[in-house]
Amino acid sequence: MAKRRGQREGSIFKRRDGRWCAALTLGWKNGKRHRKWLYGGTRQDVQQQLTTALRNHQLGLNVAPERQTAAQFLERWLTDCVAPSTRPRTLDSYSDTVRLHLIPTIGKVPLGKLAPQHVQAMMNAKLADFSPRSVQYMHSVLSRALNRAVKWDLVARNVCTLVSPPRVPRRLVEPLSPDDARRLLEVVKDDQNEALYSVAMALGLRKGEALGLRWQDVDLESATLSVRHQLQNRRGKRLTEPKSDRSRRTLPLPEFAVKALRSHRARQLEARLLAGSRWQETGHVFTTSIGTPMDASRVSKQFRRALAKAGLPHKRFHDLRHTAASLLLAQGVHPRVVMEILGHSQISVTMNTYSHVMPTLLRDAADKMDAILAVGE
Repeated sequence: MAKRRGQREGSIFKRRDGRWCAALTLGWKNGKRHRKWLYGGTRQDVQQQLTTALRNHQLGLNVAPERQTAAQFLERWLTDCVAPSTRPRTLDSYSDTVRLHLIPTIGKVPLGKLAPQHVQAMMNAKLADFSPRSVQYMHSVLSRALNRAVKWDLVARNVCTLVSPPRVPRRLVEPLSPDDARRLLEVVKDDQNEALYSVAMALGLRKGEALGLRWQDVDLESATLSVRHQLQNRRGKRLTEPKSDRSRRTLPLPEFAVKALRSHRARQLEARLLAGSRWQETGHVFTTSIGTPMDASRVSKQFRRALAKAGLPHKRFHDLRHTAASLLLAQGVHPRVVMEILGHSQISVTMNTYSHVMPTLLRDAADKMDAILAVGE
C-alpha cells in the first residue's frame, strides 16, 4: 500500500475533466484554510510542481504570490522604486521603455507566469523595428524590475537571466587627431562657444556636465574646475546630480582653457549689458544671449557647423570627451589619472573604451625598453 501523505504535504487527484490537480495547504487565514492549487496535464507534471511548491514553502518563500499582471507590477515598480531613487532623465527613460515597449507586449501576462519564452518573443518582435542596442536596453530595464520582484518575493526567479539580450556591435571611438583638435580651436577663436569646446576637450567633460557648470564651480585664480551637477534638457532644463559618485570631481585647468574662460566671461558681461532687463541671471558659465542655460540640441548643431567651417569630418560633441582621453593616453598619462579626469567608475571602463590607443602606447613602451637595454654595435 502506498504511504499516505503527511499533514501539509499536499494531495494529488484527477479531476472530472481529466486534468490532474494538487492542493497544498499553507495554513489558515481569516478563519479559512489557505491553499495553493496546482494544475497539469499529467500526474508527473503536477507532482513536480507540488515538490517545488513544498520546497519553497519550507524555505519561507511566498508560494502564493499576489495576483497581478506584469503591467501592474511594472507600474508599481516605477512609482515605488524608480521615482524616489533615480534622476529625472533616468526615470523618464525607464517610464518610456515600460509604457511604450514592455507593457504592450508582456503586460497582460500574470507576473507569476512570466516565462523566458515571453521575454524572447518580445525581443524578437522588437528587433524587427528597433536596433539591437534599443532592444538590449528593454531587456535591461525589465531585468532590473524583475530583480525587485524577486526581492519582494513575488516571483521565484528573474526570467530575464535565462534569455540572452541581442549582441550589440561595439561602436568605434573616433576622436579628433591632435592636428584636427588644434584646427578646431583656431577656427572657433573668439567664438561664443570657444570656451565650451576648450573646456570639454581639455577635461573630457560630458555635454551635460559642461552645460551644468556655474561660475561658482570655476576658480580661475587657482585654475581649477569642479563638476558638481549636470544639465538635463529632457522635459525642461534642470540641474541634476552627476552620473555617479565618481563623476563629482575637481580638476586642474590647463592654461589654454583658463584663457578661454577669461575671454568668455568678458563676452558674457557684454551680453548682459546688451540684454538689459531681458537678462536672466542663472549663474551658468555657458548661457544664451539672455543668460538662460543652453539647449543641448542647439549646442550639437553649433558644433557641427564649427566642424564644417574647419573642414573637419562629422563628429558628435561627445567625441570631444574621447579626444581628451585619447590625447592624454597617447602622451603617456597613466590610465588611472585619465580615469579620474573622466570620472569613470572603474579603470577597466577607461581601458576598454580607449583600447585603440594601446598600439601607440605599446610601441612607446618598446622604444623606451630599447633605449634602456640596447647594446651598442
